[in-house]
Amino acid sequence: MTRIDISYEGNLRTRCVHSDNKEEIVTDAPKDNQGKGEMFSPTDLLATALGSCVLTLMGIAANRLKVDLTGLRLTVEKEMAQVPSRRIGRLVMHIYCPGVFDNDITQKLETAGSHCPVHQSLHPDTKQEFFFHWGEP
Repeated sequence: MTRIDISYEGNLRTRCVHSDNKEEIVTDAPKDNQGKGEMFSPTDLLATALGSCVLTLMGIAANRLKVDLTGLRLTVEKEMAQVPSRRIGRLVMHIYCPGVFDNDITQKLETAGSHCPVHQSLHPDTKQEFFFHWGEP
């Protein structure tokens, strides 16, 4: 089990410390929700976690398939919804891989990425879209 210790520092800012490695992340509320927006917001971190998880799972699959994903990158766009309450409504991921592989390997890599644990943990009302771009740096 992993533990993250989080403290509220005032002015809508938190400090998050990983109990094992002591790495820190500081968050701010976003500008559109009373914050300064100087750091990642909590919902930004969720979008970041999804993108990072997608690439990590693709990397694990690539290791198993013995293919090189050097240069693999991803952009994630987060759209907030206001109804029925403020929440993440949509996450759009564009995954760019400079390499091109045969259809079987490509399908396995795409499946690994689009079925990562963060994706599986999000509520079904949070729309997630995956666009894979092969042969594009």
